[in-house]
Amino acid sequence: MRNTVYLYVFDTMADWEIGYLSTEINSGRYYKKGLTPLRVITVGIDKTPITTMGGLKILPEIELKECSIEEAAALILPGGNTWTESIHSPIIRMAEECLEKGIVVGAICGATIGLAMAGLLDQRDHTSNDLGYLKMVCPSYVGEKYYKQEYAVTDGSLITASGIAPLEFTLHILKILDIISPQTLDLWYNLYKTHEAKYFFELMNSIQ
Repeated sequence: MRNTVYLYVFDTMADWEIGYLSTEINSGRYYKKGLTPLRVITVGIDKTPITTMGGLKILPEIELKECSIEEAAALILPGGNTWTESIHSPIIRMAEECLEKGIVVGAICGATIGLAMAGLLDQRDHTSNDLGYLKMVCPSYVGEKYYKQEYAVTDGSLITASGIAPLEFTLHILKILDIISPQTLDLWYNLYKTHEAKYFFELMNSIQ
């Protein structure tokens, strides 16, 4: 049963990019009635504690070799300062395998650079922080015609997003996982996007 969302954690991980997403997946507070919340499991290159960009210490629950593709509902790749380094090659290979099997892969900010360097964006609609920067840091990247100037983009089971769009990143992933009704999800997004109280009450009513 695909009931696990693997969240990749590593030194310099950008905390803010996955906050909305991990909260809504793990809490299940807006899930469709009867659905059991998916498990969010932190996975590291190994089990060495990591330090996020915000200075938080995280001890990965499992290391990469312990991941089970058969149980994966999604693989989430946050941004960070080290995505041009070869240390991330193993998780990129897992992302490629997930995409081949139609498993959701969400990559935001710097993680899109890792995918681009591996050629995984060359034939898929995608976005990133900036096309010019992506081309500069990834000389082998040839996916320019598939680049979309949008906050977040879904192509099949791949979701990519700009680092300034954690809300849109979350929206796209929750939508493809289909764990929250479309009406509730729209209200959730509008609440956090507009900060208007009316959406909170409508959101609460939608889950009664």
